[in-house]
Amino acid sequence: MKKYELLTIIKPNMDADEADKVIAKIEESVKSLGGSVSSTDKMGRKKLAHDIQNFRDGHYVAQRLELDPSKVAEFRRQLSLNENILRTMFMEEAKVGA
Repeated sequence: MKKYELLTIIKPNMDADEADKVIAKIEESVKSLGGSVSSTDKMGRKKLAHDIQNFRDGHYVAQRLELDPSKVAEFRRQLSLNENILRTMFMEEAKVGA
């Protein structure tokens, strides 16, 4: 299992409860692929650097997770199918001292 960081921007036209449901769905996806989410940081609604799908801001969420590298492609595919997500940035966690 490798450690990853996921930054997700959720559409701003959703209220906090709906955004929480999107976050829960992401966590369910990770668990269904045999991984785990170690932390979730809801950073709130922030302005985007440029418009995405005519939206000027979005709900930012940062998560740390562990996932088998062979499952990453399927996880990314599942993220891309969620219409409530504007953008994601998925990266391997940096190793300190390496």
